[in-house]
Amino acid sequence: MMASTSSAGLPGGSGMGGGGGVRPKLDEVNCPEHPDAHMIEDYRAGDMVCSMCGKVVVERCIDVSSEWRSFADSGEDKSRVGEAENHLLTGSGLGTVAERTSHLSHQDTFDYSRQTMVRSQNSADRTLSIGYKEISSMADRIHLQHSIVQRAQLCYKQLVESGKYRSKNRQAVAASCVLIACRQEGVPRSFKEIVAISNVDKTELGRTFKKVLKALESSVEIIKSGDFMARFCGNLDLPHSVRKCSEHIANKAVELNIVAGRSPVSVAAAAIYLASQASEFKKTKEEIASISGVAEVTIKQSYKMMLPHVSQLFPENTSGTSWDLKSLPQQ
Repeated sequence: MMASTSSAGLPGGSGMGGGGGVRPKLDEVNCPEHPDAHMIEDYRAGDMVCSMCGKVVVERCIDVSSEWRSFADSGEDKSRVGEAENHLLTGSGLGTVAERTSHLSHQDTFDYSRQTMVRSQNSADRTLSIGYKEISSMADRIHLQHSIVQRAQLCYKQLVESGKYRSKNRQAVAASCVLIACRQEGVPRSFKEIVAISNVDKTELGRTFKKVLKALESSVEIIKSGDFMARFCGNLDLPHSVRKCSEHIANKAVELNIVAGRSPVSVAAAAIYLASQASEFKKTKEEIASISGVAEVTIKQSYKMMLPHVSQLFPENTSGTSWDLKSLPQQ
């Protein structure tokens, strides 16, 4: 029969017997009667037993190590429980927010959740959380990459923490951060595309966008027609040759000042229409308008400005691709 638990062999003379506690290391525990004996761990019972006399030196100890093996080079021990820290929040995202429950009325649940959030999150984290949800919701609607969402949320955090610009229209600020992040990541979106995924009108978005840029003391590259070609042509299932021709047409039209006053998105849409109509992969104005968000009338107007200069707009080296310029629509 095993002897009763003893605490004499524990470091500092304080035992764990009977009451349980944090699991000590093997080299820190020894049997009071056989100090040099090897200690055996009984993982099922949570005991440490002397290998010579069978004395239970420590019983019911708690293992606080990770529940899985770590293969990281750093040897860092993973946390047992809990969500990963969110460094975009001042409290690392460790607050608690109550969910609605079925046995409470709508109004009671709302009041309870609001009070719980106020108690568990400070005002800064509450503002950031709401803004982050707005950004994530907008990004999901147009399937933006996670890196763009993170950059937009970082812009929002910098804006809130700087205190240089405050607006009652939180959604306009969130939409501006998405617009900035898209441009900084090299996948720009037009104002119309961002307006379509938010409840902000174009005028308000443009005004807020400028103020947010100024407050962040940041800048973004001016968008060009070529920035939209890959996405638009890909969505229209146009081949690489038509895409390259569209880019050449758009760049040449801007260089020759043929489309003065037209937005880069309008120029891109018109250039795609012109290139596709000169190829065997013809696309209508309606199809291009649905993909680009540019009105058919706007595409028609930009196309009519390019039409008299087609001989200058199309590339000279077509790499074996034939362009039928004579059968282009006249309107």
